[in-house]
Amino acid sequence: MAASTKVLNLENPTQTGEWTVVLPRKGKYRRNSRRITTPKEQQQEQQTWVPTELEVDPDRQSKLLHKMQVCMKKIENSRFFLAFLDQMQSPKVLNHFHRVLGSELKLQMVIYGIGSIESHETPRLQLSLALLMKRKFSWIEDIEVFDPVLSATESQVLEALGCSVLSVNEQGRREAKKPTLFFMPHCEAELYNNLLQANWGVEALNRVALFGNSFETYEQHVSFKYYDQEVSFMDSSVAESVTHILAARRFTEEFRIETISDDYFAAFHDSSWHFFRLSCEEELQLR
Repeated sequence: MAASTKVLNLENPTQTGEWTVVLPRKGKYRRNSRRITTPKEQQQEQQTWVPTELEVDPDRQSKLLHKMQVCMKKIENSRFFLAFLDQMQSPKVLNHFHRVLGSELKLQMVIYGIGSIESHETPRLQLSLALLMKRKFSWIEDIEVFDPVLSATESQVLEALGCSVLSVNEQGRREAKKPTLFFMPHCEAELYNNLLQANWGVEALNRVALFGNSFETYEQHVSFKYYDQEVSFMDSSVAESVTHILAARRFTEEFRIETISDDYFAAFHDSSWHFFRLSCEEELQLR
């Protein structure tokens, strides 16, 4: 774990940090929106965080744990999960994971922007998939989770499920000092951009596996002609919010997943595996 990373201790509350996640998207579920911070604000020192609701409700905790167990069973027995595993274990995708691992035996998993697992089924489905991956593959190590909307009750359930809840809002800027799987389904574009910017080097990016919104879709939706027109009369932070995503497309190997059933569309539509394959700094030029 990086030196700046801390695990949540509910007995020592401090000031809350601010989060920028939540991209309105297709489907029935949308997380509560918060304002988009500017790049200058994003670069400020990471904020210590605790849940806004500090009391753990044992009854809610028990009910939520049961809901998670039901959700995991639902996914585990689904055609969607079988297809997902088949893709992960296909030679092309598995070779990328082996390349990210390098000489290491384990892959750390970091989950950003999962949302409220108590309030909505979509975050429960997304978390269940991450937990099932860890159960299935021995090379996936510990799971760290952060979302500022998490309550103390949700944090306790996450820990009961074997996860560590971070007490620092990293704003997506975790440097991959060891092989890391970033699990970020349906996060805001700025969060992916922050992650890429924090790892904008050959060695770091080669240590990253990313599950999240399709970068190809971002590129399709941002034609450069339209993009330039927008920047001409909007704050420059709009341009900076996707700069690294678009630049990374040159060396990104992307594998889209299939939702198979409508039951999993809201949670996983337009989601892909992303692997970054580059050999020299020249490939990192921002254009």
